[in-house]
Amino acid sequence: MIDGINKETRQNTPTSTRKINKFRKRYYSSWGAFWQDFSYLLSHRNQIKGALREGSISPAFRERLMMAVTEVNDCRYCRTFHVQQAYQAGLSEQEVQTYLSGIIPEDVPSEEKLAVGYAKYWAENDAQPDLESQNQIREAYGEEGFDAIQIILRMIRMGNLLGNTGDYFLFRLSFGRVGGKRTDQ
Repeated sequence: MIDGINKETRQNTPTSTRKINKFRKRYYSSWGAFWQDFSYLLSHRNQIKGALREGSISPAFRERLMMAVTEVNDCRYCRTFHVQQAYQAGLSEQEVQTYLSGIIPEDVPSEEKLAVGYAKYWAENDAQPDLESQNQIREAYGEEGFDAIQIILRMIRMGNLLGNTGDYFLFRLSFGRVGGKRTDQ
């Protein structure tokens, strides 16, 4: 018996009709992981304002970074918010839809392409990119640009994982009926 269901019956039940009770989004599974992101932002709070100013990184560039990370982490709340922000920042409908499909658009400005690819890689590797990738971003954008990118990535990651952690609790409280599906399924 597995989960109160005969193993043979479970194997013969089509996946489409079988209820899959697995939460499929990234979320904070420990206080330590949350604290790591929170303490990073807390210790860099004076730089956050600078990272959000238009002179450091343009609003369109910032939204490209945020959408790349949000699509990896699959936060429905951040997706909704940042789609609107992306339109306000001047991203085209086609570019936004491409991000929503999990792909980095071909028409990303050449000076932003490396950082947007890094943002996706950074999120896919749970905010633990290799040193070579970090150095490549430092070299391309300078120390100030690298710091601004890191802060933006950490802010969106924290927002994504907090939203998904809320969905995880909804998922558990509803016995898997609410909040657990990826939004692209």
